[in-house]
Amino acid sequence: MRIAGEQCVLEGAVLVVYAPCTTVVENKMIDNPYESISTQAEKILRHELTSSELVEQCCERIGMLDSRLGAFQLLCLEQARVAGQAVDQAIASGHRIGPFHGIPFALKDIIDVDGLVTTAGCQLRKTHIARQSATIARRLLAAGGVFLGKTKTVEFAFGGWGTNQKMGTPWNPWDLNRQRTPGGSSSGSGVAVSAGLAGCAVGTDTGGSVRLPAAMCGIVGLKVSQGVLPLDGIVPLSHTLDTPGPMARWVSDVALMYETLLGRNPAAVDQDRKEDKGLWYELKRGIDGMLLGELSRTEREGVAADVLTLYDDALELLRQHGARIEAFEPSQSFDDLKHASGVIMAAEGYYHHGALYADETALLDEDVRPRMLAGARISASEYIDALCQRKKDQAVLGKQVARFDAIVTPTTPTTARPIQSLDQSVTPAYFTRAANYLGLCGLSLPMGFTPEGLPGGLQILSSAHQEATVLRIGAEYERRRPPAGGPPL
Repeated sequence: MRIAGEQCVLEGAVLVVYAPCTTVVENKMIDNPYESISTQAEKILRHELTSSELVEQCCERIGMLDSRLGAFQLLCLEQARVAGQAVDQAIASGHRIGPFHGIPFALKDIIDVDGLVTTAGCQLRKTHIARQSATIARRLLAAGGVFLGKTKTVEFAFGGWGTNQKMGTPWNPWDLNRQRTPGGSSSGSGVAVSAGLAGCAVGTDTGGSVRLPAAMCGIVGLKVSQGVLPLDGIVPLSHTLDTPGPMARWVSDVALMYETLLGRNPAAVDQDRKEDKGLWYELKRGIDGMLLGELSRTEREGVAADVLTLYDDALELLRQHGARIEAFEPSQSFDDLKHASGVIMAAEGYYHHGALYADETALLDEDVRPRMLAGARISASEYIDALCQRKKDQAVLGKQVARFDAIVTPTTPTTARPIQSLDQSVTPAYFTRAANYLGLCGLSLPMGFTPEGLPGGLQILSSAHQEATVLRIGAEYERRRPPAGGPPL
């Protein structure tokens, strides 16, 4: 069993290992580990809460739960405690940076942080030390965020179920009796946020890798438009399709992270929040008169009955609060787009990492190996054809999507599956890959629970650079449905 609190930083050639952080600060601990980070930011502003208290809560929960859940690959809890204390001193002295100042966060372990190991979920990279932090990591830190550590991922982020044979599969916290898929590839980020080990985290999404764990773990995840956030310092899977994205428990939290990841001036974000301007105005607008596309009869056939029930309830709620809903019947099916996306993903994945998988003796994930080696069978001509076809499909289907304010689907056709009976030859990314292939933005948020007590995810897709639209719809839906609460930990 892995010790929570392992691996923090290399000093020279010596690995420094820190024990779990279990000290309780003298002030009160936070009663609700699932509280919105937006609410926490307001409390910090009013001096009702300190960053140290938030950090200690994360430390305590990690110490109590992560040896079972296995969400983290690397922890920097002692540094986080020091950073939290520094935040408290700065704010007490009148030097608050903005709304993200003092908020603990985690990063998927394919994102570089200077001086720390980036494994990308691969056992062969356990000594790969980053020499420079990714831009998105620097932006979160510059905004005053407190870094907790790196979360587990599928090997090289190539898998939608969230499993990892060599580095460990995080345990989905919604079923403590039977291990189920956490969703991938940002599996650890999904589990950490869902279980209250971190208030928010960053994942990456190549075919659904932010939205799939968000759906299976009952949280919120935003897939941003291609090119909106920089990819430097992030281990690639598919440079054409990769997008980093925020993961949190509430839509407002994802919105706050999104603006921070964009590198916006924290003071400007503060002012917009205070005056309900920009994105914060959009979150409160409601959905009256918006045109939403729902699944066609044919597309509904592949969705599990319990997920369909949640989906139909979600559509009815949206309809009751002003949305107009019509069937979305594109010229190509979601399955067509899934396969088209897969060609590009496999070809580029093999380009970046194929040499490792060609060695049959290498200690690599045998579920990922066939996906990666599939790229070796794709010729240069086929790859270029796929890229050219993508542009044509974006032009045609982009117009079909743009007729609607958004397209609403289940995020996944099923809920989290038991690990033992998993078929790794299929992917849960049936509805999600279309967004990356077509260059759309998308949001996944909880839409309730099945009779088994498992969360289902609602996906909201819109045209490129319409993040405000998907967040607006998600915020209204979230306001109108009962809160999901936390898993039974």
